[in-house]
Amino acid sequence: MRLGELVLAKANEVPDQIAVVFRDQKYSFSQLAATIRGAAAALRALGIGPGERIALLLPNCPPFFIGYYAATLVDTVVVPANPLLKPAELAYIWADASIRLVITIPQLLQNVHAAKAQLPHLEHVICVGTEAEIAAVDANSDGVILFADFLTIGGTAIAQNPEILEAPPVDVNACAVIIYTSGTTGHPKGAMLSHKNLSSNVSQAREALEIRTSDVFLTVLPLFHSFSGTVCMNIPMFVGCQAVLVENFVPARILETIEKNGVTIFAGVPALYHGLLQHTPEREYDLSTLRLTISGGAPLPVTTMAAVEARFGVPVLEGDGPTECSPATSINPLHGERKPGSVGLPLPGVDVAIFDDHDNPLMVDEIGEIVVRGDNVMLGYLNQPEATAEVMTSGWYHTGDLGKIDSDGYVFILDRKKDMVITAGLNVYPREIEEVLFSHPGVQDCAVIGLPEALRGEEVVAVIIKRPGAVVTEREITAHCRERLANYKVPRKVLFRDTLPRGGTGKVVKRLLKKELELELER
Repeated sequence: MRLGELVLAKANEVPDQIAVVFRDQKYSFSQLAATIRGAAAALRALGIGPGERIALLLPNCPPFFIGYYAATLVDTVVVPANPLLKPAELAYIWADASIRLVITIPQLLQNVHAAKAQLPHLEHVICVGTEAEIAAVDANSDGVILFADFLTIGGTAIAQNPEILEAPPVDVNACAVIIYTSGTTGHPKGAMLSHKNLSSNVSQAREALEIRTSDVFLTVLPLFHSFSGTVCMNIPMFVGCQAVLVENFVPARILETIEKNGVTIFAGVPALYHGLLQHTPEREYDLSTLRLTISGGAPLPVTTMAAVEARFGVPVLEGDGPTECSPATSINPLHGERKPGSVGLPLPGVDVAIFDDHDNPLMVDEIGEIVVRGDNVMLGYLNQPEATAEVMTSGWYHTGDLGKIDSDGYVFILDRKKDMVITAGLNVYPREIEEVLFSHPGVQDCAVIGLPEALRGEEVVAVIIKRPGAVVTEREITAHCRERLANYKVPRKVLFRDTLPRGGTGKVVKRLLKKELELELER
């Protein structure tokens, strides 16, 4: 089935079961399905055809679910985007994907309009809110369709043409979702995920986690992220569970939500767990309904895992997987040994191996590149056949991570071949930031690395060589980056040096630079 059809099928099975909880609102599966059908009909009424693409620029809220499943119900491809991105970053992604329609909120309309000015193919902007809310942010409302009116358009279209949602037999290998992930070139790449990729990953994870229809998921991880999209949205919607949406991570609110809604499964990144541990609650919360927590997106310190389990009395299952794999590839088992420092065992139906630089499989405990094979592996990168061919060789997806597999089959990630920095679960690629730094007239040379940081896992650090005679301050560099990059990409430390360590070819040896800075910080 199409992803949207899977939700409609579940609504036929359990129509009165609560599907989504948001603030004080509750949506049953039948209510959610009816709204999805209305939104899908609205897309067709606005001329958005099969294979075309729409963008979601939304926080965690029911319209994200509605837009996502409505698009996939009628063979339109959905492209989630990080609400923190700046107009130039949005424009690049939306141009690459040829976006025709965007669903957003009033607070982000100005960014949408700034990006839209560069995108002649972007025709429709749908806004979740009221006219008063739009006016309050002083945004340009010309041509903006309120989400409520969007659904009315769909309802009218269905009334006039009951067959508007009829579609040909599903091609499960057709692209359903494109999630952009940054690359070493500095430009994001769109990972094309099919209906089969995503539904398979749900089945794989469901089996490993023994998901029950009685489970209640806390959805605080941002839905644009592949981890949250699969674990906190697709799993509960396809299984028939409940997803409780939280817009922002506030420790007291998280604890209160778990207690109030009987949450059984919490998925987070290490930064969220660290935040919960740092929080001193004003009262005791009843968290007895929690049966497991899941950690991914970045390495979880062993000490943090132990502290979470001791404080909350539930196991933490650490797992891993890149966006290109829908994204889950491995997780520590619910039953049996959990190995701290490991990302666990491959999910059922997912093959994980270690290859050397010539794509030869390595033996137990030998270190090489982690490669993955299975129905969850992406179709490829949008508009980038060369980049696709580079990572999809010998029938395996090459993750770019260095690791090993022990004699029990547990996967350990040891390092990254790529220079990616993971801060608070979000991927940051140094090359993109370096290009912004090089655009500053006072910067002669630079390198960006990630250094360990308790709250975020890693923090972005820029090391700069000034141009002779230039007067440049850390504040000036930070402001320069903040104008051009999402806030989470902006270096949290800016250091000035006279030289950078280089190899024989003149390339900066970031491994040595990182080691030097870590030693400095220890003094």
